[in-house]
Amino acid sequence: MIAFRDGLPLIVLGDRRAIAFDRGWLTRALKVAAQRAGYPNWWLAPHVAESVHVWLQTLSDQTAMPVARFTHAVREALKAIGHAKIGETFEAASPFARISLLELAQQAGNGFELAFFQTLNRALGEALGTGGGYCELHGLEQCVKVLRQRRTWSRSCESLRSEIVTFARDRTASACTGWDAPSARELFLHVA
Repeated sequence: MIAFRDGLPLIVLGDRRAIAFDRGWLTRALKVAAQRAGYPNWWLAPHVAESVHVWLQTLSDQTAMPVARFTHAVREALKAIGHAKIGETFEAASPFARISLLELAQQAGNGFELAFFQTLNRALGEALGTGGGYCELHGLEQCVKVLRQRRTWSRSCESLRSEIVTFARDRTASACTGWDAPSARELFLHVA
């Protein structure tokens, strides 16, 4: 017998990848849909995500759900609470990507910043290419210490930290060039 996280069915994306449901992912997707529909500060997104979570728990006999059915169910829920306009713009995109900056620094080797930036560029390109709605870069301080070969934080560490953040934001912005405005808002970059 296979046990699924929280007993929820997996969501099967269009490329046949199966992902576990995540309330944070759905909350971000709902906020993007609300922005597209003209509600930039829509406060109901986490509550709708929680309601969808509860609904999925009632489907204990199902192990997988096509993304089209999931999207339709969320749109119907939005319509039922009087937010059909947001439902019209809602799309269940690929989930977020998590990129470990520390792992990239270790792959590049101590002190090899150029190799690190090439690897980061490739990782960001892959994350952008999957159509995901959120990209999280984590382990920034440890990454910088590995690249600078330092045990403690220094001024040169602060400079490299700034370079990495700027590079990631610029790479993300350049990948979004030419997209329509709603699509550009779909990608959120968080560096921690």
